[in-house]
Amino acid sequence: MQIKKVLVTGGGGFLGKAIVKKLIEKNLIVTSFSRKFYPELETMGVAQIQGDLADKKTVAKAFEKMDAVYHVAAKFGIWGPLKNFIPVNVTGTQNVISACREHNVKQLIYTSSPSVIFDENDMENVDESVPYPKKYTASYPETKAMAEKLVKKAAGTGLNTIILRPHLIWGPEDNHFLPTIIKRAKRLKRVGKKEYLVDTIYVDNAADAHIMASQKLFENPSLSGNIYFISQDEPVPIHKFINAFLDAAGLPPMKGQVSEKIVYTAGSIIEFVYKVFNLKGEPLITKLGAKELATSHWFNISRAKKDLGYYPKISTKEGLLRLKQWFSIMGKNND
Repeated sequence: MQIKKVLVTGGGGFLGKAIVKKLIEKNLIVTSFSRKFYPELETMGVAQIQGDLADKKTVAKAFEKMDAVYHVAAKFGIWGPLKNFIPVNVTGTQNVISACREHNVKQLIYTSSPSVIFDENDMENVDESVPYPKKYTASYPETKAMAEKLVKKAAGTGLNTIILRPHLIWGPEDNHFLPTIIKRAKRLKRVGKKEYLVDTIYVDNAADAHIMASQKLFENPSLSGNIYFISQDEPVPIHKFINAFLDAAGLPPMKGQVSEKIVYTAGSIIEFVYKVFNLKGEPLITKLGAKELATSHWFNISRAKKDLGYYPKISTKEGLLRLKQWFSIMGKNND
């Protein structure tokens, strides 16, 4: 039996919506499970179920008669206590797995993150064999690692799963990474003199990888339980990456430079102040954020190429051109 009915958690989000569009192009019957209602999904003919991933009964009901599930939704953030991330990232994932089992869903494609293995040191051309670090300095990667382990374990007990680790997803309609860069544009500075290389992935390429994972898993169930890094396969210096975004948005490049030590010290102090005074919102910089700006982190995607047939269809150059065009349209719409 082919895959016909699919559900995407977080179908109205940045990556989720890109996946939904790809699924519709393949004439699949798509349902989105999210907290909010999205008019754009309704226009595309996508059924929508509003609910909380931490609500086991609601999740279970949403998964009835589904052939496949793309679990994309997650709580993201560089700051906040573990208790704020566990309900969605861990409990929510456990509920997704339970619902898949209850309704005999054929496969689960899980969106993870390379941050689950980040030990705050340079990671250059590393593959999926790299172990989880002994400790985490932020709740997001820690809870994503917990969830990843749950999905991996589920694969060993009868549910066909694949785990994908896209890194720094970007593109038009990005509602997280790009807005943060633009908001802080005037204060951004290059960290250190070294060219720290990082992987990125254009949003449509990330969506393609998810669709490929489902197809290949259907054809070859022995892939179940596998983890795959996916990227543009073209590491770039992080300061050039940020400047390219600023240019696409019509903004000047970063000015000035600050040492790695100063940024990390600032992150440590700001974290301390936020904890002591129980401040709301996200700090301008954290220790994890400082380490991410002052280390290389790029990954070997040979396994995804071999098993999934994944190659980035849209080049970084083409992606930036599309991003610039999108900013231009958005600017005209806001005039």
